[in-house]
Amino acid sequence: MFDVNRIRQDFPILEEKIYGKPLVYLDNGATSQRPLPVIEKMTEYYLKYNSNVHRGVHYLSNVCTDANEEARRIVQRFIRAASEKEIIFTRGTTESINLIAYTYGEAFIEEGDEILVTEMEHHANIVPWQMLCERKGAILKVVPFTDKGELDKEAFGRLLTDRVKLVGVAYVSNVLGTVNPVREIIAQAHRCGAKVLIDGAQAIQHIPVDVQELDCDFFVFSAHKIYGPTGVGVLYGKEELLNQMPPWQGGGEMIREVRFEKTTYNELPFKFEAGTPDFIGIIGLGEALKYVESVGMEHFAGYEHQLLEYAMEQMKRIPGMRIFGEAACKSSVLSFAVGNIHHSDVGLLLDKMGIAVRTGQLCAEPVMQHYGVTGMVRASLAMYNTEQEIDIFCRGIEKVEKMFRL
Repeated sequence: MFDVNRIRQDFPILEEKIYGKPLVYLDNGATSQRPLPVIEKMTEYYLKYNSNVHRGVHYLSNVCTDANEEARRIVQRFIRAASEKEIIFTRGTTESINLIAYTYGEAFIEEGDEILVTEMEHHANIVPWQMLCERKGAILKVVPFTDKGELDKEAFGRLLTDRVKLVGVAYVSNVLGTVNPVREIIAQAHRCGAKVLIDGAQAIQHIPVDVQELDCDFFVFSAHKIYGPTGVGVLYGKEELLNQMPPWQGGGEMIREVRFEKTTYNELPFKFEAGTPDFIGIIGLGEALKYVESVGMEHFAGYEHQLLEYAMEQMKRIPGMRIFGEAACKSSVLSFAVGNIHHSDVGLLLDKMGIAVRTGQLCAEPVMQHYGVTGMVRASLAMYNTEQEIDIFCRGIEKVEKMFRL
């Protein structure tokens, strides 16, 4: 049984006050808060065991190395990868996608090849592919979405030809909350011979992930979206593919033998992990995933969905409310506008009421262009949010709407 009040006790920041008002944190799509077990584990390692990993024979180095590799095994278990060799640590989702664009792109993309993305992608799943196309003479194609916020499946079918070598798609849109039909997309792409990258940044904290069942070729996410620290990300790739890809960055750890005449490279996953990693951040990621496992996504996923439905129901009662993205399958993201009020004004006034939301283009300018707006307000939910917070949030929007109506 999921007890949100019990869970909230693990997140000290939720007890803070902003301008004398209780914090209502609804910016979880940008970054989640960290529970005590994560904070305590990272603090413990900074205080007692701080030492570089994979480089020493002494006790502290061995403790940190073992903890780092245990975190890798936790990630493997969490996303159900076949091997820990398929788990590469990066600085975040953005770096993971860039790594693939440079390494897979270098090895497999040629002039005239096509890369397929969707209109609802985060900039991090657009710009690296544009850069790759410029380098290699490839062509970027875009799958549109409907005003409801769902991918145009007919357009996807038309655009998916044997010229497409890679499809990049968000599991969940960071603006619309749309849960894309990734299983169907992956199966269709594979039938055409294309590889598929799934951007899991907005899915990993809400939806159980089984990369083998999905059969995706790459899956990427960031620790800080799932109650872990910033500066740490994960790239999952099928072992066979990763072995065929050249390294991205050169330096320590990613080498086997260095000679001026020739350098040979390390085995997976270290071939892609040049330099000193954020090893205590990686330990924090492992602890965050253990925390989510202990709570049980099967318990809080239903709660989050009920909270989303409640929020949408309450928001639709507000005069001038326009919600962007009402897909049949939707996750915990609510982007909206209120009449003609500028999104920044809404965000700033809500902030004075202790309510934290995101405003602006949300790193997705093509989505803004689709709807003909310069920006939106986004509320994004986590398992520690409550109906009471939704009520405070909606009353806050009503106050803003009345203020501008006068």
